[in-house]
Amino acid sequence: MTDYAILAGGCFWCTEAVFKDVIGVESVESGYIGGHAPNPTYKQVCGGDTGHAEAIKVGFDPAKIAYGDLLDIFFATHDPTQLNRQGNDVGTQYRSAIFPQSDEQAAEARAAIERAQGEQSKPIVTTIEANDTWYPAEGYHQDYWETEGRSNPYCMAVIPPKLQKLRKSYAARTKSMAGAQG
Repeated sequence: MTDYAILAGGCFWCTEAVFKDVIGVESVESGYIGGHAPNPTYKQVCGGDTGHAEAIKVGFDPAKIAYGDLLDIFFATHDPTQLNRQGNDVGTQYRSAIFPQSDEQAAEARAAIERAQGEQSKPIVTTIEANDTWYPAEGYHQDYWETEGRSNPYCMAVIPPKLQKLRKSYAARTKSMAGAQG
């Protein structure tokens, strides 16, 4: 059985790369959620006028990884204290947000924010937003790190540190480290 988590933590290229390396994650799709315009394009979302967040839809096997563990990884691999930005990416489309798919996920999200706050010196600004229509991003955004990201200077500056943090803090939960240890 596959469950889904929808998370917005800045640039979807960067969050996609992190979650594709997590054991129990079956799929990661980049897309848009939480806005008011139907069928938004990347250009429209980047303009900041649609209200959508760049987000990822993570398909996961709850028998292999719990939703709460995915949230802990989410908080450890982006800065949840930056309002409407991640690093140099500024605007509501880069907000830190969780879009629970059920009441149980909403409760888990509140608990994860409390856990994460203990690790932060500034207040967490991550919002818990209502589940909304999911719009997959254009095809060239999918699997971006594997296809285009390694030749993109922005991605080379942002993604490797996120992956290093993931592999340092959650080595036993990563596909890349499991293969290295086998």
